Amino acid sequence: MRYNLAMQYIVETKDLSKRYGSRLALDHVNLQLEKGTILGLVGKNGAGKTTLIRVLSDVAKPTAGEYSLFGESDMEKLPSLRRKMATMIERPAFYPGNNAEFNLYCELLLQGKRGDLKNEIQEMLRFVGLEEVIGTNKNVADYSLGMKQRLGIAMALVKDPELLLLDEPTNGLDPEGIKEIRELLLRLNEEKGITILISSHILGELSLLAKEYAFMDQGRIIKTISADELNREATKTLFLETSDNEKAAKLLLEKGYSVVSEKNVLRVSGQKESAPIMSIILSSGLELTHFSETNHGLEDYFLKLVENKEEK
Repeated sequence: MRYNLAMQYIVETKDLSKRYGSRLALDHVNLQLEKGTILGLVGKNGAGKTTLIRVLSDVAKPTAGEYSLFGESDMEKLPSLRRKMATMIERPAFYPGNNAEFNLYCELLLQGKRGDLKNEIQEMLRFVGLEEVIGTNKNVADYSLGMKQRLGIAMALVKDPELLLLDEPTNGLDPEGIKEIRELLLRLNEEKGITILISSHILGELSLLAKEYAFMDQGRIIKTISADELNREATKTLFLETSDNEKAAKLLLEKGYSVVSEKNVLRVSGQKESAPIMSIILSSGLELTHFSETNHGLEDYFLKLVENKEEK
């Protein structure tokens, strides 16, 4: 039976499952990816993130369920539609004994391009921030990991894709390399309109990139949420100093807040808004001598999701 999957989604899955022997790597996954967004797949190692990308890329076949690409779920039509998408799983493949321009030239030939491709190659290298290697004979084997990842993205762009699937593209990179890849992906999304599905275990970095999140655990999607919704739901811890901490703590405890006194500082945890607490302090006549807050972002939200799931 074929499902009538919605046309407005560039990717949609319906009860998608993948079994390897006795292990269910994907367990009835239902996911929708809208055109033009950046969706971050969040999950522990073994949660099913890579398997999902492999299935969508036709590297692995689903055991059950169905998925659509660009609104089409007919398996016979999907190969032609995959020309509109590019995938980078783990490390990109190169001819390591040759330079970046040779690698891109070969990739362009594989895509049916002919003629003088020099300008096109150099434009792609500049776009991904590899202008330093243009006209050099430095072999790819001698590139840094970050340079290799950027070259891998350039090779993916040869297809002029509308959809980019990336599995841990910043894995193993130093902070500067991670920042460069993040800025490149944002440019691809904002300037070229490319829809991106990206998995990463570096959740702090993913939070600077994704517009939507899908949280995975044990092969299932346990929650999908937009970045704006996450910011509204994420909690923060407040740190207060007042003219009378003992009185302030008593007032807050009476209002049901969780308050701990630590070295003349009151710590109030699990809050979404700071305004009500500050109002209680100031309206009581106390002086607020210090205030700061720590936001608990993507990682804390995910851990809480998993803990709640396990308790049920």
